Amino acid sequence: MLFTYRVASLCCGLAAALAFGLAHAEERPLWELGLGAGALSLPDYRGSDERHRYLFPVPYVVYRGEVFKADREGARAQLTVSDRVHFDVNVGASVPVSSLENKARAGMPSLAGSIEVGPALDVLAYRADDDSVKLRFRVPVSYGLTLGSHFGGNGWQAAPHVNLDLRKLPGLDGWNLGLLTGPIYGSRQRHAYFYDVAPQYATPDRPAYRASGGYAGTQFIGALSKRFDGMWVGGFVRYDSLNGAAFADSPLVKSRSYVAGGVGVAWVLGQSSQMVKVD
Repeated sequence: MLFTYRVASLCCGLAAALAFGLAHAEERPLWELGLGAGALSLPDYRGSDERHRYLFPVPYVVYRGEVFKADREGARAQLTVSDRVHFDVNVGASVPVSSLENKARAGMPSLAGSIEVGPALDVLAYRADDDSVKLRFRVPVSYGLTLGSHFGGNGWQAAPHVNLDLRKLPGLDGWNLGLLTGPIYGSRQRHAYFYDVAPQYATPDRPAYRASGGYAGTQFIGALSKRFDGMWVGGFVRYDSLNGAAFADSPLVKSRSYVAGGVGVAWVLGQSSQMVKVD
């Protein structure tokens, strides 16, 4: 999951990307297709004290090609440098946030939907011999392009993090636990898109504000999933802290910490007869 905090990137990848469970060395189908359902509870944006709940269908798409892949880490092209180092090209998306439905942004322009694209460096730091533990360092960088009548860029974001995958959990046979944490950094343009208040939109309770680039808070994520015969289930909880963020004093930041979460279930409806080795 690219951890830009908007709905579509989570919706599109929930069934495949909620969990950070291991891809242990074995033969699996080249592709799998399925369909399921998911539920999310999310703030409108990072720092909002207003949230929405979403129910939606979840496509389950897995492709295990040598270069092009689609799995729990998203859709991407992968360039392998060594057994432990590779680069990805990630693609994500987001839906709009209407200012008519968010009190803090009332009277301001709504947030447009966007497509986010960027590279990611992935380094495997440790893997147990039985694949029960895997530790990775990952540095994804993404650039957002807003859609609709106001097409343009909304800046860069980088989210370096440590990802710990655990299998063979005591009392939870077959379940995978993923733990992720790391800081987030954004450009001035990225922060301005979400947290600037232009003078013409200032009110007595919402003074004009100009955000700067830099540190954007820290994320903590835990995810649990299990693949049954013909079915996948999973869920995640995310905690974000915005203390010390470059935009923390924006009047649009109503909460400097929050919890979000989601659950999903998907049924595998078809798969390739061709098998490939995954590790």
